[in-house]
Amino acid sequence: MKTAIDRLTPLGVMVLALLREDDMHPYEMIRLMRHRHDDRILSVTNGTMYHTVARLEKSGLVADIGVDRDGNRPERTTYRLTDAGHAAVVDWVRRELPRLDRPTEFRVALAEAHNLARDETIALLSTRLAALARTRDDLADGIRHARESAAPPSVIEQYLIEVDRDRALLAADHDWLAALLERLAHPDFVWGSHEKTDRYLAQREAARS
Repeated sequence: MKTAIDRLTPLGVMVLALLREDDMHPYEMIRLMRHRHDDRILSVTNGTMYHTVARLEKSGLVADIGVDRDGNRPERTTYRLTDAGHAAVVDWVRRELPRLDRPTEFRVALAEAHNLARDETIALLSTRLAALARTRDDLADGIRHARESAAPPSVIEQYLIEVDRDRALLAADHDWLAALLERLAHPDFVWGSHEKTDRYLAQREAARS
């Protein structure tokens, strides 16, 4: 039987993460995500946003705290994160950070990794780093074996193009993650919640208008 975490979509996680910052209505969430360019990670439309919020409310992860109307604008329902919603963000990110088989989910988990403690994030990403190294090396061994056993050797290269690209991407991902872990371990690398700056407040105000 699927749990609330299993049923969470990447967009649902990003909505929950937004509500960890403050109470919001869906229109503000959409504008804030677009302003931050979160829509480069996944598509955000009015329809998907309202559908996602409705599902989150049904699952008990967010709660309706009131409806307001500003001038001639449509009524807007504001939502608040529940205790279950707070826990869901952390549990989902914790589950997805080490995985290699869900690239979209990993991008969202990485974007929301600051919701975890620094030490736990480092541990989870270190697990991912080791998995990347194993997968990269297995591919490299497979390519080498294919080249050594091919007769004539020149024929095999055309069939290895996609596999070699995959190996190169894994190697680049591994090296990037190794560098990130070094930066993340340094105390000067700001992590987690911090004071809301004037820029942040102006961003929120613009998203509400």
